Amino acid sequence: MLGTDYRTGSPNWLDLGSPDTGAAAAFYGSVFGWQFVSAGPEAGGYGFFQVDGKTVAALGPLTQEGAQSAWMVHFASPDLQATTEGVRSGGGQVRMEPMDVMGEGWLAQFTDPQGAEFACWQPGKTAGLGLTSVESTLLWVELHTPDPVAAIAFYAGLFGWRSEEMEAPGMTYRVLSTADGGDPQHTSFGGVAPQGEGAGGGSTTVPRWVPYFHSADVDAHVGVIQGAGGAVLMPAADVPDVGRIAWVADPAGAVFALLKPDPRM
Repeated sequence: MLGTDYRTGSPNWLDLGSPDTGAAAAFYGSVFGWQFVSAGPEAGGYGFFQVDGKTVAALGPLTQEGAQSAWMVHFASPDLQATTEGVRSGGGQVRMEPMDVMGEGWLAQFTDPQGAEFACWQPGKTAGLGLTSVESTLLWVELHTPDPVAAIAFYAGLFGWRSEEMEAPGMTYRVLSTADGGDPQHTSFGGVAPQGEGAGGGSTTVPRWVPYFHSADVDAHVGVIQGAGGAVLMPAADVPDVGRIAWVADPAGAVFALLKPDPRM
């Protein structure tokens, strides 16, 4: 699962673009117990979701006309300019050129060749999220895409990712791990599923990266989400050798998932 010893290609940041940041902060506070801390007046409404003073995600207003609320997964890059050129040469699109974020690091935003949006973060003073893979924090990311093989080739060209096939009901699921760090089982951070299929049967009609948050009680979390105005896209279900999973969306439509890992994994 994901750690905070970030390597090239590790998910190292996660933020939510929302049409109503106040409502989003209240929703996720009720669901996960997150506290929202503003990054200051110069940040344009951007701020951090924290647990025990450590950042677990971030939140900001939508800035593009017509944009829909969504979670954005960021991957670690040691050289953002080189990654940007790699995106272009690999057939992806550069939505935002690399920019310095107040000395905290460098940020760029991209779209892969099949339409999934993602971002990259080159650490400066901030390496990335301060807490992962514990209750109510990010522990897995999952790409849903029409052509998993082509998608993996694109990202491997950027980050050197390794992949390993795992048979799942009705599909082949591919587990991703970073290029370095030894045993892929200990450096895995995410997976790739054919568009329309998820590890637990959750589906998506557009290519996207979906964040999974650790939940000690998926069913209880689903109940809280429904009570707070969110939607259930896939009811809680057990997935062999994975754990208990549910797919949900917040009141503005941003999709995310919950996972209680199988203790044997």
